[in-house]
Amino acid sequence: MKETGQKWPVSSCYTTCMTVGIDEVGRGCWAGPLVAGAVALCDPIAGLADSKKLPKLRREQLAAEIQVIAAGVGLGWVAAAEIDRVGLTQAVRLAMQRALVQIRVAYDEIIIDGNINFFANDPHARAIVRADDSVPAVSAASIVAKVARDHWMTLAACEYPAYGFEKHVGYGTKFHQDMLQLHGVCALHRKSYKPVQAILGAA
Repeated sequence: MKETGQKWPVSSCYTTCMTVGIDEVGRGCWAGPLVAGAVALCDPIAGLADSKKLPKLRREQLAAEIQVIAAGVGLGWVAAAEIDRVGLTQAVRLAMQRALVQIRVAYDEIIIDGNINFFANDPHARAIVRADDSVPAVSAASIVAKVARDHWMTLAACEYPAYGFEKHVGYGTKFHQDMLQLHGVCALHRKSYKPVQAILGAA
């Protein structure tokens, strides 16, 4: 396996290409953190797909399998207040950087879901639209990030029970909108997002 400039120990997986897939979840949410997953994958895992296309139970099963089989797994978190401070694009970049530094094996390429290469200075990195449904390592990254974020939001619902975070995990559903109007904005809401700003402006 060729080196990529990474100083981590070479993985024990002997393949012609070690791919690190990166994807984020929670970009459009009104509340809660943005989370990026990074997965270094060399052994195939049956059933990988875009996390949004998988039932919750299957996502959780696959996430557990990925943790065992993958050569490396990283999660990068950016809190709501930090998203407000740096902006969404920079928040995605930070989340992906924080996930990638947790990968401690040598790799040959980085594939990012979407049309923006957040590691443009790395010649081994490229962005592919809908990679979360076509590149196994990116599918795996999508799954571990989604499962981790959903679990975090379910725990947050215990602290902020009025908003039903365990149901919509921060996305802009009608129920979430109704609870915002009824209870106002909490510490988990992204105050730079227009629907939340509208509630703040009406207060």
